[in-house]
Amino acid sequence: MRLSLLLFSTILLISSCSVLKKKNGFADNAVVAHRGAWKAKNFPENSIASLREAIRINCRGSEFDVRMTSDDSLVINHDPHYNKLLVEKSTYQALEAFKLSNGEKLPTLREYLLAGIKNNDHTQLVCEIKPSDISKERGIIVARKVVELVKELKAQSKVCYISFDYDILKEIHRLDSQAFTQYLEANKSPEELKNDGISGVDYYYTVFKNHPEWLNSAKENKITLNAWTVNDSTEMDWLLKHNFDFITTNEPELLFDRIKLQKQKTKKLIWADEFNVNGTPDHSKWNYDIGTGADGWGNQELQYYTNRPENVKVENGVLKITAKKEDYKGKPYTSSRLKSKGKFDFTYGTIEVRAKMPTGVGTWPAIWMLGSNIDTTPWPACGEIDIMEHLGRDQNNIYGTFHYPNHSGINADGKTKKIGDATQFHIYKAEWSPTSIDLYVDNQLIHTLVNSAKLPFNHNFFLLINLAMGGNFSGAVDPNVTGATLEVDYVRVYK
Repeated sequence: MRLSLLLFSTILLISSCSVLKKKNGFADNAVVAHRGAWKAKNFPENSIASLREAIRINCRGSEFDVRMTSDDSLVINHDPHYNKLLVEKSTYQALEAFKLSNGEKLPTLREYLLAGIKNNDHTQLVCEIKPSDISKERGIIVARKVVELVKELKAQSKVCYISFDYDILKEIHRLDSQAFTQYLEANKSPEELKNDGISGVDYYYTVFKNHPEWLNSAKENKITLNAWTVNDSTEMDWLLKHNFDFITTNEPELLFDRIKLQKQKTKKLIWADEFNVNGTPDHSKWNYDIGTGADGWGNQELQYYTNRPENVKVENGVLKITAKKEDYKGKPYTSSRLKSKGKFDFTYGTIEVRAKMPTGVGTWPAIWMLGSNIDTTPWPACGEIDIMEHLGRDQNNIYGTFHYPNHSGINADGKTKKIGDATQFHIYKAEWSPTSIDLYVDNQLIHTLVNSAKLPFNHNFFLLINLAMGGNFSGAVDPNVTGATLEVDYVRVYK
């Protein structure tokens, strides 16, 4: 089923034909062949031939499945049955009478390990120990026998253990505290794994899209990231983009191709404002929303937006948007809202904004995007991408949110991320493609949206930067807040 591997967080992008650099003896790539590299040459799964093919094409790892027969022989087979014989209720002599499709006999674990360590200094042997269908205790016995054999063959440094049974992994860790282990059942967080000495997560790939917070948590806790079983190029690209340590696949050749292609890709800067000229923001790049909007911009906000230098200016290489407590055209505060609409509208790309937040309860700065068709396709059908929102009442929490039909306002699709001092500069980023939109702060993932043609995120959008006061989301403004400033060092958009 999936795979595991050890300790490296950096994926070096290489092709299967290249000369490989190695870390601790293993190929420096993310490719784990699921049950060996069997598909391209029509080898049997879990055969010694498929293992040798995985080694030949320089996979980082090759996964295989271990079960125990009724006479306590450890054999390599994925399913509970082999040729209609139940493995756990059959002797090895009965099983080996039936050959694999290439003429091999059903390999024992000893034979498989010996083949895997011979003339192999780059492919890790990823050993999945199947839980016993007879009893949980028998699964633990299998784990002990596997570890004993690995030690006998002096193959500890070549083997990684994976299992759906958490107690099997804990038993392996008890027997060998240095063993590399990864958990397959997606019901534990990286923090829980770390507390129990488990080395990595090895979950079905969609789990990570439902729990994007586990990506950051795994890296913070030095837990390796592996995903199974990934055979689609789009999903491979997503995992590579998020720097997974390992990707388990039935299509190792395809994954090598995606790695090579991703290495060749470079980002091209297509639009930016570095705010290097003092005074008014560049009129060739920015427009303004002026006034109060309908119902306080739809949120009962308290500010009147202006383009006055008191509220917006560039100074010493930084854009400064300042909210002031003052009576102005019937509103108790003034501020500013910049937008690139009509100056720069675009579809897909990477958006980076380096900024630092104001302080004060009731402040509500935002860096965000709206569909350029908003005049003809009203919100939320036009789509909204909130790269960053910040609330003065929740000083070090960053919000990343998507608004679209059936997911807007209080029902919006959003996540939060705690950071250090928000009044210091941080980089807020969105990576937007036809398949996903990922929101980051300082390269830590806040939230992921799986994009599709059904969603309103596949046409031109424009950028907005503003500092609101009060409103439905922000809450009441502290009367002692007389002024607050959002500072932006740069805005950059890449294709």
